[in-house]
Amino acid sequence: MRGVILRLLINTVAIFAAVSLLPGIDFDRGPLRFLAVAALLGMVNSLLRPVLAVLTCPLVLVTLGLFTIVINAVLLQLTAWLSNQLGLGFHVSGFWAALWGALVISFVSTFLSLFVGGPRKITVRTHSWHS
Repeated sequence: MRGVILRLLINTVAIFAAVSLLPGIDFDRGPLRFLAVAALLGMVNSLLRPVLAVLTCPLVLVTLGLFTIVINAVLLQLTAWLSNQLGLGFHVSGFWAALWGALVISFVSTFLSLFVGGPRKITVRTHSWHS
C-alpha cells in the first residue's frame, strides 16, 4: 500500500512540474483534484500502456524505443480528455504540448523514483558444495 501512495505522490509532483513548466498544459482546480488527475494517469498507464506497447512493438523496435515517447504523449492526451469528462480541470492543448509534457513527467517521475523509491532489498544466494 505504501508503494501505491508513494507512486501517486510521485506522479502528482511530476504532473505539477509539467503544468508549471509548459505553457500548453494547464490545471484549474484544487489540490485534491490534482491527486485525482495523478491517479487517473496511473490507471490509464496501467491499463492501456501494455496494449499500446504490444500493438506498436515494431515501431518501438525500429525507433530504438523513442516511439514510447509518442505513446506517453497519447496517454497524457487521453488522461486530459478523461479529466475534462470528469470535471477535474486538467487540460493539454495539443500533441506537441502532450509530447513535451510526457517528457517532463517521465524525467521528473524517474528522478524522484530514484531518490524516493525507498530501500531496495538485495538477496545474496550462496551455494553449498556437499559431496
